[in-house]
Amino acid sequence: MTSAEAVDCNPPYLHPEYKNTILRSPRRPLIELPDEWFHHVRGPAFGRIPVRPGDNDLTKQHAGRPIGQFIVLSGRVLDSRLRPVPNTLVEIWQANGAGRYVDKADPGLLPLDPNFTGAGRTLTDADGRYRFRTIRPGAYPAKKRGLYRPAHIHFSLFGPDVQSRIVTQCYFEGDPLIAYDPIAQAIPDPRGIDRLTARLDWEGTEPGDVDAALSYEWDIVLRGLAMTPSELVR
Repeated sequence: MTSAEAVDCNPPYLHPEYKNTILRSPRRPLIELPDEWFHHVRGPAFGRIPVRPGDNDLTKQHAGRPIGQFIVLSGRVLDSRLRPVPNTLVEIWQANGAGRYVDKADPGLLPLDPNFTGAGRTLTDADGRYRFRTIRPGAYPAKKRGLYRPAHIHFSLFGPDVQSRIVTQCYFEGDPLIAYDPIAQAIPDPRGIDRLTARLDWEGTEPGDVDAALSYEWDIVLRGLAMTPSELVR
């Protein structure tokens, strides 16, 4: 997942097939940051609310069991030299097992799950590792008629402060919808899509009758030749 070869892996900021980029794309030239920026940029702290034990388990935020396949998604956050980046705030948000977000901007007809909110957070440890327990999100119809978005989880990463932030998303290996997804296919090089794809970690799969969880591994590389494609870098 971390080739030493330079890859044009970031999608364009303006991609008409993904209509939200029309409003989100910058109108001024981008500012290039040095490779070590994620370690050294300083600014305000990333929030008043502390990260609490259990914030990374999206399956236990309500009284009942959420509907869907339980998964464990874990990996490392690495810098441009593939060194671990500790104490990085990692936040995720996702659709439920039916493909519906708990969001006013999602007025779809797919059902909500009263036992699943779809948001969690954690801090990377000394080895740069993060871990979430959640459910595999469902695919859902894209705004462009006839297309479906594959199962994916959105990631937001903060470095020492809110000025060093990356937003990206993670797909799952073997999902046939990736090949038809306008967002994934906006990435110029297929190796970029590969870097957004979590791999099944069979040895890490958690057994159980009701709460068994498939394990997936996904490393996030912040910059450099092996960088993970992102929607926002600042």
